[in-house]
Amino acid sequence: MIGRLRGTLAEKQPPHLLLDVNGVGYELEVPMTTLYRLPAVGEPVTLHTHLVVREDAHLLYGFFEKRERELFRELIRLNGVGPKLALALMSGLEVDELVRCVQAQDTAALVKVPGVGKKTAERLLVELKDRFKAWESIPSIAPLVVEPQLAQAVSSAENDAVSALISLGYKPQEASRAVAAIKEDGMSSEDLIRRALRGMA
Repeated sequence: MIGRLRGTLAEKQPPHLLLDVNGVGYELEVPMTTLYRLPAVGEPVTLHTHLVVREDAHLLYGFFEKRERELFRELIRLNGVGPKLALALMSGLEVDELVRCVQAQDTAALVKVPGVGKKTAERLLVELKDRFKAWESIPSIAPLVVEPQLAQAVSSAENDAVSALISLGYKPQEASRAVAAIKEDGMSSEDLIRRALRGMA
């Protein structure tokens, strides 16, 4: 129903965004791989979207690249994988990393994602193997480019990073420790989240 939105980034509170499209504010949830690519608040951005309709809510998910949205759609087709787990998988692994993980049947990489145990990882790898055969010939997504960010209070960046990690399924204490271990002066919430996820891997 809603496949793409182009507008101004009004708010960014990982992993949630508010996109102003001609005066209408759309709330979206995005994986960390998309968050890293976003411009500063107030800048224009185009996102590919996927709408999930439930009895109690309409949820809109946004992706910087079409390929990320296609991966999200492949994941939520799997038995037992909802949008939250799909976003967690995509936040912990880049698209190409997840494809390589499936090709190598690497359960160790998947079990590091919150909510994925060994049995779930093994099942996901088996179910995704055939689906990902067609992905081998698709060009890689663009390399990560972090746009310059406006100065912000360190405490705000740390809080946003901890909140984002908790939303991905990490325990509050675990998220706080991970951010505290890698924080440096002047780091944005996106930098903190990315380094914390790498540290947890």
